[in-house]
Amino acid sequence: MVAAAAKSDSAMPDRIAQAVQRLQAALDHKVVTNRSVREQHANVTTYLPNEPADAVVFAECTEDVQAVVRVCDELSVPVIAWGAGTSLEGHVNAPFGGICIDLSRMNRILAVNTADLDCVIEPGVTRKRLNEELRDQGLFFPLDPGADASLGGMVSTRCSGTNAVRYGTMKDNVLSLKVVTPTGEILTTATRARKSSAGYDLTRLYVGAEGTLGIVTEITLKLYGIPEAVSAAVCPFPSIEAACNTVIATIQSGIPVARIELLDEEQVKASNAYAKLTLAETPTLFLEFHGTEASVHEQADRFGELAAEYGGGPSVFAVKPEERTRLWQARHDAYWSVLPMRPGAKAVATDVCVPISSLAECVMETKRDIVEMGLIAPIVGHVGDGNFHTTLMVNVDDPEDLAKAKHYMKRLVERALAMGGTSTGEHGVGQGKMKYMEGEHGAAALEAMRAIKRALDPKNIMNPGKIVAI
Repeated sequence: MVAAAAKSDSAMPDRIAQAVQRLQAALDHKVVTNRSVREQHANVTTYLPNEPADAVVFAECTEDVQAVVRVCDELSVPVIAWGAGTSLEGHVNAPFGGICIDLSRMNRILAVNTADLDCVIEPGVTRKRLNEELRDQGLFFPLDPGADASLGGMVSTRCSGTNAVRYGTMKDNVLSLKVVTPTGEILTTATRARKSSAGYDLTRLYVGAEGTLGIVTEITLKLYGIPEAVSAAVCPFPSIEAACNTVIATIQSGIPVARIELLDEEQVKASNAYAKLTLAETPTLFLEFHGTEASVHEQADRFGELAAEYGGGPSVFAVKPEERTRLWQARHDAYWSVLPMRPGAKAVATDVCVPISSLAECVMETKRDIVEMGLIAPIVGHVGDGNFHTTLMVNVDDPEDLAKAKHYMKRLVERALAMGGTSTGEHGVGQGKMKYMEGEHGAAALEAMRAIKRALDPKNIMNPGKIVAI
């Protein structure tokens, strides 16, 4: 049951078995050891192998999480937090075995402070459900990664998504966290105040930590008023370069777009077939404007003028909520839409992010690699902040095909880093991108991360084998 990577620790299987036995006695039916359930809670969305934990505990409250962590701390057994299973870089794999804590049942909205524009929730609340609950109060939470991810998972991977160009990423929208530490204690990172200069910024330390420093059991989020007017638009372009240069010009001119998403011609073709759309099969920008009726019209007009300078347009607008929903659902279904392009292959999504001025060059060079290597890898991107993704279709059972895919992803990351970018804009590090951490941050910074990990998790039980190797 224990992953191969941990076989050198001969006592680990016995410690894990003892932990499972003690947790079954304490938590009864909340502990599941069925293999299919364990495999469902390991990584299944990339080329990385499925490495299941030895048991899954369906926690229902902070006390359940504490109970699991205290047993695992005492026995030096790994603990892996699980939210909704939408991670893309092996974050929820258990390479050393251990206990997976499923937080999906911790899904209560604890408080909505309308006057302060914030809310307090448990980590299993999903973004769609939160916004459904907030709608009647005229509020919403803007971050939208596409999948109906849990808010706890979005915190742990420092999510951004389609609205980040206007509303920021998860690190900008979390006010405070309640965290169960590796010894089972409770730590609160901050108050509900909108700013503070009191001590270290612990909140941002845990946002993006991928469960390697502790397990988040309560989240305080910023909220926003639902805009008076919302308008979505689709604008075709003659080339990737023209679309990217329009994005750069839009951001540099200060137009406060809420969303500006790029789909290359291959992705548009796939989306047309999957979502029954009739878009021109050329590089296309999906946009959304928020504000008053007058400001939305002004933003759209200014964007249209910039697009025309690069040969883009005409834009097609969607104002009715159902039209906007259908349009953005097609964008969010990009992952599923590419599967018919190579039946039997696996869709491997990867992302990088570069400074906005390097966007056009990076995307075009990436496109050139795709063509020259004979790959199927449609491009989509939250290009307003320089972040884009490719969905690579790979036969993971073919060593030659997998090697070519890995070579392509390595070139993609190295190109982004050479341009002053990052190996991942929002997918996180997990297992898949650990090998790029030193190249991106340097040896000294990586050692500083290891020092933090050792200080807060000296037994290395919190999601080991992710972000940094200890």
